[in-house]
Amino acid sequence: MTGTNEFMKRAAREYDPAQYPPDIPTDRPTPSRAYGWLLGGKDNFQVDRDFVLNGHKKFPECLDIARENRLFLYRAVRYLARDAGITQFLDLGSGYPTENNVHQVAQSFQPDARVVYVDIDPIVLTHGRALLADNPNTTVITADITEPDAIFAHPDVKALIDPAQPLGVLLFSIPHCIPDDATAQRTVRAAIDHTVPGSYLAFSHVSAHDQETADAMTSVITELGMPWRTRTPETIATWVEGLEPVDPGLVDISTWRPDPGQPPLSEVPDELRQYIGATQRNKRIHEFGGVLRA
Repeated sequence: MTGTNEFMKRAAREYDPAQYPPDIPTDRPTPSRAYGWLLGGKDNFQVDRDFVLNGHKKFPECLDIARENRLFLYRAVRYLARDAGITQFLDLGSGYPTENNVHQVAQSFQPDARVVYVDIDPIVLTHGRALLADNPNTTVITADITEPDAIFAHPDVKALIDPAQPLGVLLFSIPHCIPDDATAQRTVRAAIDHTVPGSYLAFSHVSAHDQETADAMTSVITELGMPWRTRTPETIATWVEGLEPVDPGLVDISTWRPDPGQPPLSEVPDELRQYIGATQRNKRIHEFGGVLRA
């Protein structure tokens, strides 16, 4: 399989929006491209970088919590594959390929693990297929994660996912990109409700301890051009009632089974280095989530 580092080097170029067809959103930021830049990725446009930089002026913690989320992804998927024995995964709102993607983590513990990536950004499909060309147990589709019925009916999903076997449903740092509360809750629950007992949900959601801070962040991100709603842990926790939390439960994901020995992330872009460690000075927001068993 083509190595991730080699792929990222090929992709490391300045993106020209004029090179892309009209269905590629180049006039506004997208979650996958903005999040990718926070992780050191190159697959973005100036509109995405401007969004990130302007958002950090009001909420400098965003860099730290985005990177904490990526580290949580590794630990959560490792738990599901190594400890829970899950061999198939559905990654909703997967974003751009980077280091330690879900299939790489899962297949390092379950070599035959099957992974379907789902994202609405069409560039993710192009780049994902380039990375996954030689991996028959992994695919990527373009779909709206708020329509789980359509996702489970997709032929590529049906080809890899066995509905009779436990499934790992992943929603890392994406439900806050669904502003409507009812739609966000339905998206989270409908996906896991499609699965058999013994399946798992691993998720994270940008959260604030108080409603005032949550509303302030929602206003900032929305005004910068991205659909968004920051919610409180109390609100988010109601969405997954009835599922069994894996110890230590639903928490600030930086405290979910921390492992200083896990693989590191790519370096922070130079423009964002000033924000490293902002959460150590004032952590008004965090990624809230965990792993739960159906």
